[in-house]
Amino acid sequence: MVTTQAKHLVVAINPSASFGSTRGVGPRVVDALRKLGHTVTALTEPDAKSLLAAARAAVATRPDALIVVGGDGMVNLGANLVAGSEVPLGIIPSGTGNDMSRGLGIPLDDPERAIETLVAALQKPARVIDAMRVSWPATEGEPAGERWSAGSMSAGFDAIVNERANSMRHPKGPSRYILALLVELVRLAPISYRLAFDDEVLEIEALMVSVGNNSSLGGGMKITPDAKFDDGLLDVMIVTPLSRLAFLRIFPRVFAGTHVTDPRVILRQAKRIRIEAKGIVAYGDGERFAPLPLDLEVVPGALKVLV
Repeated sequence: MVTTQAKHLVVAINPSASFGSTRGVGPRVVDALRKLGHTVTALTEPDAKSLLAAARAAVATRPDALIVVGGDGMVNLGANLVAGSEVPLGIIPSGTGNDMSRGLGIPLDDPERAIETLVAALQKPARVIDAMRVSWPATEGEPAGERWSAGSMSAGFDAIVNERANSMRHPKGPSRYILALLVELVRLAPISYRLAFDDEVLEIEALMVSVGNNSSLGGGMKITPDAKFDDGLLDVMIVTPLSRLAFLRIFPRVFAGTHVTDPRVILRQAKRIRIEAKGIVAYGDGERFAPLPLDLEVVPGALKVLV
């Protein structure tokens, strides 16, 4: 690996990456970049709140890039710090889902190749992609807000499973999500939505409503397989009511993206989307956003990425 120009880089490392099989990835990234002559500000904070504050202060110095080490949650953190600015975002995937890296063609499960890809990208113009600007009104117990989502938004069964898992203290690890999935599958029931796509309004009973700027979410589920990062549009997938057995039959097809041929799956594209339903909390890039209603708008060219 050869560098031609030294840069000032900020590397933000997921606090949860300090243990487990990915604990060494962040230090390897920092070490590799420093050996190439780059000035690196390494951020290793004890928790997500502290990391966000430190990264915000570091980005305010206008570095040549912000690099995040982690999964889609870290990508979301980075996107919310640099979207709309000239600071590009670099990604070293070391999370569970890594859907943004998958969609952008960044090597997965191979930190050395991911670092090599990043180093090469630092010497080229950044790729310019769209991002979703998401806003919501104040609701009971939740203030109004606005936030960026880089890859996806979930506002149906998958979001319900996330919300259930987050409320559980036990068990720890992935088994908590499996248990949450089983609990919610027993409770599977249609949700009454009011959806607005640009000038079209749709009132519909559905199990899932997912919005993609990226083609996949949840670790490779191609929920919106035709979504593109730079077409100025958001792709929407709606699953109309199914029995539990039918849901379990169609679910495996999302990994190949072939679920979209099922007549019970509805697809839309739009620049602006409003999602309304009672009792549903939306998740973006795997992170909790806010209870519905939510307004989403694609902002063309909002994000620069190093790929």
